[in-house]
Amino acid sequence: MTTTHSSGGGDISRSLRLMWEGRESPNRGPKPGLTLDGIVAAAIELADREGLSALSMRKVAAELGVGTMTLYRYVPAKEELLDLMLDQVNGPDPGQTTEHFANLPWRTCLSEIAHGSYATYLRHPWLLQVNQSRPLLGPNALLGFENSLTALRSLPLTGQEKVLVITTLDAFVTGLARTHVLAQQLAEQSAMRDEEFWNAQAPLMETALNSGAYPEVFALPDNTFDITGEETFAFGLDRVLDGLEVYFGRPDAAGDPVPVSGNGCG
Repeated sequence: MTTTHSSGGGDISRSLRLMWEGRESPNRGPKPGLTLDGIVAAAIELADREGLSALSMRKVAAELGVGTMTLYRYVPAKEELLDLMLDQVNGPDPGQTTEHFANLPWRTCLSEIAHGSYATYLRHPWLLQVNQSRPLLGPNALLGFENSLTALRSLPLTGQEKVLVITTLDAFVTGLARTHVLAQQLAEQSAMRDEEFWNAQAPLMETALNSGAYPEVFALPDNTFDITGEETFAFGLDRVLDGLEVYFGRPDAAGDPVPVSGNGCG
């Protein structure tokens, strides 16, 4: 899966203005029959269903039952529309408010944030095709960042350390989400079932076994790979959080350990 699009690929100032201020009501002309939120929702639904390659102003207009030129009264181009879509889906879930995170232990906060982000990638797999190295800070995306910082505010971390914690967690979530989505896409698109794929390699595996060169591989129990994606994610997330807990509990400058067990976010 390659990134074929990027955030901020159009007119950045126009994208940010639409994110923060919405669309200005025209002084003249007929009363608008669409809303900016409705257009963004239709575009997200289209991308969820057909992939990001299907996204175009023409197709979004067709989803809404209007002419393409009508859409341009609200959004200047596909690039700006993609920016609005990103800000919409990158926001936290409705229940994930800063007040919610302010009253929870940091580990619970980061776990909820990671699970929410993972679920977002699975709902919107096209996100993995967008290069967000230069994210536009719309209201929803910025709220997600605020929540992550709230989760860490009671810990004695520098601003750089907080960002490193957030990017480390995001890299783990994105990596596993990409693995899951790619496997799902291959299963849907390939004419060969998983069982057929592995059975096709059985004769060569017999040769490998008899060679004696891979004793640890062939000593694995038969159920070794009977692991779901959810189990993989839960295991990996726990180990990442375990590592962060060790880091948070390192001795501080005075030589005393930093207390983290049971610490609230607020």
